Amino acid sequence: MSLPEVHLIGGTRPEAVKLAPVAIAMREQGLVEPVLLASGQHPAMVTQALAAFDLTADVTLTIERSTGSQAELMTEMVRQLDALWDVRPPAAVIVQGDTTTSLAGALAAFWRRIPVVHLEAGLRSGDLDSPFPEEANRKLVAQVASLHLAPTPLAAMNLLDENVPATDVMVTGNTVVDATLAVAGRKLPFSDPKIAAARQGSKNRLVLVTAHRRESWGHPLDRILAAVRTLVAKYPDIDVILPSHPNPAVRAQVEAGLAGLERVTVTDPVPYADLSRLLSEAYLVLTDSGGIQEEAPSFGVPALVLRDVTERVESIDAGCAKLVGSDTQLIVDEASALLDDPARRDAMTVNGNPYGDGRAAHRTAQATAALLGLTTSPEAMVGVSR
Repeated sequence: MSLPEVHLIGGTRPEAVKLAPVAIAMREQGLVEPVLLASGQHPAMVTQALAAFDLTADVTLTIERSTGSQAELMTEMVRQLDALWDVRPPAAVIVQGDTTTSLAGALAAFWRRIPVVHLEAGLRSGDLDSPFPEEANRKLVAQVASLHLAPTPLAAMNLLDENVPATDVMVTGNTVVDATLAVAGRKLPFSDPKIAAARQGSKNRLVLVTAHRRESWGHPLDRILAAVRTLVAKYPDIDVILPSHPNPAVRAQVEAGLAGLERVTVTDPVPYADLSRLLSEAYLVLTDSGGIQEEAPSFGVPALVLRDVTERVESIDAGCAKLVGSDTQLIVDEASALLDDPARRDAMTVNGNPYGDGRAAHRTAQATAALLGLTTSPEAMVGVSR
């Protein structure tokens, strides 16, 4: 007798990274058949991310885009998902986070009366404009989800405050912790030759910089790059690696802002295995990425967050991250304080990772099977670990 299918839908690299451990855990538990479904939003990056776990998508949608608008992407994904689930209806659908793919998957499943499991539920910035459109997406998904898997107690409390029934909410931890620990633990060689060359034989402290969000483009990015220039000039014992956004205008801005600097390596977006290894070797991270805010504490690496607000306030409350926005002097001052004082730097992450203990994927797999009446619910996450 075949197992009931659960479709795990992702369209971006972070989604693929966070869904991959769940698919692996489901196969290990043997209660449901996981089907990895690539939505077509960023197909190449999804393929690359899944490859880090020796996985491939079971189903890939081909999305034709002419305008590049969110409305076009949303419409086409919903249409194709509805057609797929008309002939191959799953027992449940798992969507992750707050992308257009997440919203499209949730709505298409809800309209077909397929239970929706929302992985990484309950994140809130309290501002519909920041991040845009993610804040609205995750709130909309919450309206149709049957099971809300919150990464932290604070995320769960956000859902309860919105009158989501407590019986439908579980704290699982964030599966990105499972993912990054597993991939970094394999200690794979760097696949990006520029990174391999920069790290080979270097005794310098590594500062990893990422500034990918649209809010960072333009003048904010100029200020961030100015801070990088100042730090490189001030500290001859640091190396900077900056994976750039693939947008040609953003890449040109980064190249121009860091032209001629030694000990600075600008790369294309890096494979997930490379990113996990970089995080495991970093002394400090400057980032506007939500995922990196969640991953860095597992390696004892503090993060200076290049945003004015963050929905991942747990890292701020735990002390392992600090908001600095794009103010050049503030970035330089806060980074200098950590570069000058290793004890201060280590103190930021002494309490471990507030986002998980490496068991989130197993809880997610069991909770999904429990939703389908196939097993009992798992115990919620308690505490954190390094």
